[in-house]
Amino acid sequence: MSSPDTAAPECPFDFADALEFDPSLASLAQRGPVSRIRLPYGEAEAWLVTSFAGVRQVTCDPRFSRAAIVGRDYPRMTPEPIVSPESINVTDPPHVTRLRHVTAQAFTRERVAGMRPAVDRVVARLLSTMAEAGAPADLVTHLSVPLPHLTICELLAVPEADRDELRACTMRLLATSPDARQDAADAKAQLRAYFAGLIPARRSTPGEDLLSTMATAPVPPGEEPLSDDELAVLAVTLILSGNDTATCQISNIAYVLLSRPEECAAFARDPGRFPGALEELLRFIPFRKGVGIPRIALEDAEIEGTAIRAGDYVHVSYLAANRDPAVFPDPHRLDLERPVRPHMTFGWGGHHCLAAPLARAELESAVTGLLTRFPRLRLAVSPDDIEWDTGTIRRFPVRLPVAW
Repeated sequence: MSSPDTAAPECPFDFADALEFDPSLASLAQRGPVSRIRLPYGEAEAWLVTSFAGVRQVTCDPRFSRAAIVGRDYPRMTPEPIVSPESINVTDPPHVTRLRHVTAQAFTRERVAGMRPAVDRVVARLLSTMAEAGAPADLVTHLSVPLPHLTICELLAVPEADRDELRACTMRLLATSPDARQDAADAKAQLRAYFAGLIPARRSTPGEDLLSTMATAPVPPGEEPLSDDELAVLAVTLILSGNDTATCQISNIAYVLLSRPEECAAFARDPGRFPGALEELLRFIPFRKGVGIPRIALEDAEIEGTAIRAGDYVHVSYLAANRDPAVFPDPHRLDLERPVRPHMTFGWGGHHCLAAPLARAELESAVTGLLTRFPRLRLAVSPDDIEWDTGTIRRFPVRLPVAW
C-alpha cells in the first residue's frame, strides 16, 4: 500500500474554459486513482479518488461517513458549506435510509411520468415566449434558468410571488468568493425558514405537491415521521438540486449540440434518438467544478492500494470517474452512439440523486422541444465570444445567444 510522502498540491479547481476538462483534475487522475489534495477552504488536506472503481467503493462502503463531517471545518470549494447539518446529503444509514424512503415516494417512476406533461407545458410556454421575443435570443434567460426553477417550484407548490426570491437565494448559496460566506449563510437560513413556514399547512390540508407528499408519507413500522425541520431541509435540498444540474446541463447540452450542426439536425428530425445520446452527454460534460461533499474514514482502510487512516477526509470526483478509460473507452471523446452504461453524473451509492429521473425528464423535454420547435437553431455568436460562469462551482454559459 502507498501513503503520502509529500505536501499536497493546492487545488482551486477554478478552471472555466468553456466545457474543456479541467487539466489539473485530468493530471491527478493520470497519476493514479488516489491523490492527496488541498482545497481552497477547510481545516485539512484530503484524499481525492478519481477512478470509477475507487469512487464506487467509497460511496458504497459504510467505513466512509458523510455524517462525520458535521460540525467540522471540512475541506471544500465554497466559503460557506452548501449543505445544512441535517441535510439528507450528510447523513448515513440508517438515518439516510429513512429520509430517502420518504423522498423516494415523491420520485417514483410513475410519479415522474405523471409530471412529464407539466414539464412539457412549461417548456412549450417558455419556447413560445422566446419565439415571440425574436432572434437572436438568450437561451439561458428564456429556457435554462426558468425551466428547472419553475418546475421544482411548481412541484413544491411554491406561490408564484415567491419564486424569484427563492431563485436569488440559491444563486447566493453557490458563490465561491471568500467575501460571500455570510451572504451564503444568510441565504441558506432564509430558504430553510421559508419552507419551514409552509409545512404546517401541508400537513393539515395536503395537496398533490411534493412537499405534501413527503409530509404525509406513510412511515414504516418502528420509525418516526419526519419533523418539520427535516422536511424543510429536504425541500431546500430539492430546490438547490433543481437549480443546479438541470439548469447547467440544458445550456451545456444545447451548446455542445449547436457546435455539431449535423448531429443537431439529426435529433431535430428524429427526437426519439435523444434519450440514448443524453446519457453520453451527461457523462461527458463537466457541469460543475472540482468536488462536492467529502467523507471521513471511520477506520483504517485501503482504496485502490492506498492506505487511508481513520479520521482522514476523502473526496471523490464523479467528473474524473466519468472519464475513466477502464470503463469508458476513449473517454475524452464525445460519442453520441456510445452504448449506454451507468455513469456518475448523478452520484453513486447511498447518495445517488433521488431526483435524477426528474432531471432527465426536464432535459429530454427541454432539448427535444427546443430542436423540434426550432429545427434550424444555431449559435448567434462565435463560440469564442460566449461568456462562461466563473463565480460559482458550476460550469455553464452565462448567456447563450441563439438564432433560427
